[in-house]
Amino acid sequence: MNIREAKEQIKNTMKLYFLKDSEGKYRIPPERQRPVFLLGPPGIGKTAIMAQIAEELGVGLVSYSMTHHTRQSALGLPLIEHADYGNGDVPVTRYTMSEIIASVYDEMAKTGKKQGILFLDEINCVSETLTPVMLQFLQYKTLGQHKVPDGWLIVTAGNPVEYNRNAKEFDIVTIDRLKRIDVEPDLQAFREYALKKCVHPSILTYLSIKKANFYFVKTTASGRRFVTARGWDDLSDIITLCEENDVPVDKRLIIQYLQDDDIAEDFAQYYALFSKYRSDYEVDMILEGKESDDIVKRATAASFDERIALISLLLGKCASGEKDIIKELDILRNRISSADEDKAALKEQVKTLQEKAEAESVKLENAFSFAEKAWEESQEKLIMVSELTANYWTARFIGRFGCEAYYRYSKDLLFAERHAEIRRELEEI
Repeated sequence: MNIREAKEQIKNTMKLYFLKDSEGKYRIPPERQRPVFLLGPPGIGKTAIMAQIAEELGVGLVSYSMTHHTRQSALGLPLIEHADYGNGDVPVTRYTMSEIIASVYDEMAKTGKKQGILFLDEINCVSETLTPVMLQFLQYKTLGQHKVPDGWLIVTAGNPVEYNRNAKEFDIVTIDRLKRIDVEPDLQAFREYALKKCVHPSILTYLSIKKANFYFVKTTASGRRFVTARGWDDLSDIITLCEENDVPVDKRLIIQYLQDDDIAEDFAQYYALFSKYRSDYEVDMILEGKESDDIVKRATAASFDERIALISLLLGKCASGEKDIIKELDILRNRISSADEDKAALKEQVKTLQEKAEAESVKLENAFSFAEKAWEESQEKLIMVSELTANYWTARFIGRFGCEAYYRYSKDLLFAERHAEIRRELEEI
């Protein structure tokens, strides 16, 4: 399954594991609540979804990479105590609390959250001395003499052995005590995440054209060549900062994130072209409704790929502003519900936010107006509607503040889809 589907599986697991009966007992006893084991290639988002799940469910999160742990830090240090077992006082070896389990209790004390996720990454890469300890932990949820608190889901992750020379395969006895989820790279799942995060539009547009370059791993005589979802995500962040600070974006930078020479070169060329489109088309002028006739004519004569790049530039710019407004709106809603806030000051901030939203709405209307001038056909406008619908922030913005052009073309899109469906039915008859 893809990473989005895995995320839903984990969320459902957490909800079901923590159901209680009328007597307050867990429907599935804690000792039978299997830990989740995510197995998949590196860089596809296994770690990233943990924070998303914790935020969406309102639970705590403690994360560890197991490659950094020794037997002592995982199990605890030996401690000599004395006990009377009927034959007098005898010394007994105990263990201090594991650093891992102690971190769970620290998180509970800090946040007040009694439920959460204990995420252990690279679980199948632990050292030989730690392997027996980890196997016992996966089976009994204990490290030494200390148990993971009830209400905490154990989620582990690892890479298949072909991706990591230090990885080991679990035996059947261990796997039979886990909820194993095999995860594969998936461009559509990444795209949904990328739209919500506002990943740089050059990356989204490039991957819509060069889908095969989204995830790539190959072993050559000179070593591993690879491109991962994590690489694209991190490259997006650095490109944004480079553009804000007039730092050049070229192959020398790109290959630090896309570690395949051919793909890095190909994207570098595309990014240069994408940047040229942004400059030539004067995107800010279009969104202000001040585009020149020459710009409209150029867009009309542009190739389909160039049109898609221009749409991505326009909508990417809109999405960035709309994301800021929606986030600010969410903060204001929380503050308005608080009795301690100054209502008069909040009312003024709401008014200011409304003015910002109206300005962003005008930009969105101007983007559709430009599309109408440049492209009489409905294809590009319907692409815009589809992109706006798929984007988490623009969809929320339009739902809250509206957009007449979006609603108008949405009806056209629904009509076109129904017309195509009727035509297919008639052809079958």
